[in-house]
Amino acid sequence: MARGGKLAAAALAAVLLGACASIQEAIRLPYVSSFSDVPPGETLPQGWEKWTLSRLKKATQYQLVDYSGRTVVKAHANASASGLVHPIRVDAKTYPLLTWQWKVTDLIATADNTQKHAEDSPVRVVVTFDGDSEKLPLADRLFSDNARLLSGQPLPYATLMYIWENRAPAGTVIPNRHTSRVRMLVAESGRDKVGTWQEVTRNVYEDYKRVFGEEPGPITAIGIMTDTDNTGANVHAYYGDIVFRRVAPPRHVYASD
Repeated sequence: MARGGKLAAAALAAVLLGACASIQEAIRLPYVSSFSDVPPGETLPQGWEKWTLSRLKKATQYQLVDYSGRTVVKAHANASASGLVHPIRVDAKTYPLLTWQWKVTDLIATADNTQKHAEDSPVRVVVTFDGDSEKLPLADRLFSDNARLLSGQPLPYATLMYIWENRAPAGTVIPNRHTSRVRMLVAESGRDKVGTWQEVTRNVYEDYKRVFGEEPGPITAIGIMTDTDNTGANVHAYYGDIVFRRVAPPRHVYASD
C-alpha cells in the first residue's frame, strides 16, 4: 500500500472504484470471469482490467501463464503496487461463498499489516460493496470526499481485503487507521502453506457482518493485488479462478430399515 499521506492507506479502495467506473456497464458481469478459460498471454478475460494505485508508483506485473495445464495469473512485485479489478454485481446473501486459489512462493520478511510503514502482502483478494453512504458517520463521509479529490472517485461504501499475513493469526481483522469503511481480514498466516496451491473459501456474507457489524449491500467489484511498495521486497505469487457460490442445501440422511 502507498507510503505517507493520510489518504494513502485507502488508495486501493479509491482506485478500485475508479477502475470500475472506467469499464463499460455492459460488461459488469453477474459472475467472475475465469482466468482458466483463456489461453496464456497478455489478454485478460472479459471483465478484468489492470489498475494502478498511483502514477508515482511502480506497477506490479501480472501475466497469464500456463501452470500444469491451466491458465493462472502470475504476479511479480518489486517495490511495486498495482492490481487487477473485475466489476461485478452480486447479492452477498444469495451467493455468500467466495472461493479462490492462490499460491505464495515466499513471504515478505519485513511485512506487517498492522504497521503502516510495512503494510504489504504477497497476495490480496479485495471485495467492494455498495451501500448508503449518507448514513455513515461524518468522519467517514469527509474521508470519502477527500479520497474523491485524490482519485476522482469516492470510496466504495465498504471494502474488505483478504490477505496473507506473516504474524497476525488467521481470522484477525486489521482496521484502517483513517476510515471504518476499509478492513483487512487475515485469510492465511505464516509459512506452513508457502509454496503450495491453496484453495480458500470464505463466507463473505458472514465475514462482512462480523467486520462491519451490519448487513452487506451488493458486491460491486472483486480485485487481486500483490504489493511490496512499503517494504521494497521482490516476490512472486499466483492466483487461480475466483467464484461466488450459493450455500449448498443440507443433505438429508435417512436411517436404513
